Amino acid sequence: MQWAGRRPVQIPCLESPWFPGALRRSDTRPPQGRGGDDMYFTNKEPSKRVSRAFALTVCAGLGYGAVAGPAHAELVLSFYSGANFSPDSDVDFDFNDGAGRQSVNTSWDGEALVMPPYFGVRATWWFDDKPNWGVSIDNAHTKVAADPMPAQFNTLEFTDGINMVTANVQYRFLNDTKFTPYLGVGVGFTTPHVEVVSASGASRTSEYQFGGPAAQALIGVEAEINDRWAVFGELKSGYADISADLNGGGWLKTEVISNQVAFGVSYTVPKR
Repeated sequence: MQWAGRRPVQIPCLESPWFPGALRRSDTRPPQGRGGDDMYFTNKEPSKRVSRAFALTVCAGLGYGAVAGPAHAELVLSFYSGANFSPDSDVDFDFNDGAGRQSVNTSWDGEALVMPPYFGVRATWWFDDKPNWGVSIDNAHTKVAADPMPAQFNTLEFTDGINMVTANVQYRFLNDTKFTPYLGVGVGFTTPHVEVVSASGASRTSEYQFGGPAAQALIGVEAEINDRWAVFGELKSGYADISADLNGGGWLKTEVISNQVAFGVSYTVPKR
């Protein structure tokens, strides 16, 4: 697997055809902005903690799916949407323009009604021998944009997604009704779309990167429609530690809390 302009990070299980192609794509072209073909990833200086979290999370999830399989677990596929909200946080940055390291407290707008929307997908395996317990891989397309815009920036947003990918442990409270409460916690990583333009316009970045570690907690209720379909509503709170490289040798760091209200639909895959 080759990342743009850098030495490859060797994680054998990521070569699996199950892994999303966008994460394996390599491109050496400069970013073209929101209107162009900027759908590629960079990892200019991969840290050990990010690489390790990435490898463990994805390999653990894919490994479980391959080892446990449909013979030992109930597979449920879910899609959800809703709204996300984030409190203020500090943004540390250096545009490499001679001004040095700076910091600004930033208010975030989740832009839930602005395209692309907040949404997520999840695959959950409920154990046959312990049906209250399960594990899941969750990809939440959370997003934030600075509002109001700090004076040092023309653009500061992650509106094409912070993209929190987590491996989770879940517990459901099985009962004799059609309503099943559940909760879960998980850890993982982010692949944010970094859109940063300095006030002078000299520093411009618009690209996907590996951002850093992530964590989330969730609680919800599922309502059964039939033996295959169900709808659900849930509250989620996610944490993202984002470290981004800026074009021109700069960098940006921030921590984002994403509180989410989600409604979705689930499908239980028939066992073979």
